[in-house]
Order: sequence, then C-alpha cells, then structure tokens
Amino acid sequence: VQLQASGGGLVQAGGSMGLSCAASGRPFDILGWFRQAPGKERDFVAALTWDGRRKALADFAKGRFTISRDDSKNVVWLQMDSLEPEDTAVYYCATREGSILYSRSTEYYYWGQGTQVTVSS
Repeated sequence: VQLQASGGGLVQAGGSMGLSCAASGRPFDILGWFRQAPGKERDFVAALTWDGRRKALADFAKGRFTISRDDSKNVVWLQMDSLEPEDTAVYYCATREGSILYSRSTEYYYWGQGTQVTVSS
C-alpha cells in the first residue's frame, strides 16, 4: 500500500483546510489520520472503514473535522474547520487491515509521508 498525503499549508485561526490521502496498491480496510506536533506523541484524529460506513473521530475533532472517502478515486479526505493554533502539526494518513477503528498509531501498518498544517493565531 502506498499513501500520499497532501493539502497542508498555512491557515489563520478559524479557517478551514482540507487534506487528502490517496491510497494505491492493495485496497485498505481501515484508513486513519493522525497528527504529531513538535515534541509530542502522534495522536489519533479520525478513521474510517474502506466503504466509508463507519467512522471515528477524536474528541477534539468532533464538530470541527470530517472524514470522508471518494470512492471513484480511492481518496480519503479530512476536512478541518474552525482551526485553532493547537491544531498545528504534521498530519499523517495510515492504513491497516481488519474491521476495528483503532486509535493507536501502533495498530497501523502503512504510513504516508505526512503533510504540515500550520494554524496562525
């Protein structure tokens, strides 16, 4: 599985940004988004099943972030609204097999290269 994350950049607080993760190779069962700020652990953001029917969001993401899948392009989107400076991090997408929407990064096998999101105050 190869994952290509894109869409990061600089945005002002309160703004929106969309990230995409293009998956190629073997189909994935679960795709998750994680983020890692400097000096901090890699945190779970969101995940969904390959068919998009089941989704999970971290508490901080609920009401602000949306995860979705574009079936035709095998792309998973992370739409982030009402961004805050605390959302500044490198965002990664990752996949795993199975049916459980794990939130631990160690449960994911394949990782994309990450994309930087910076939210200015």
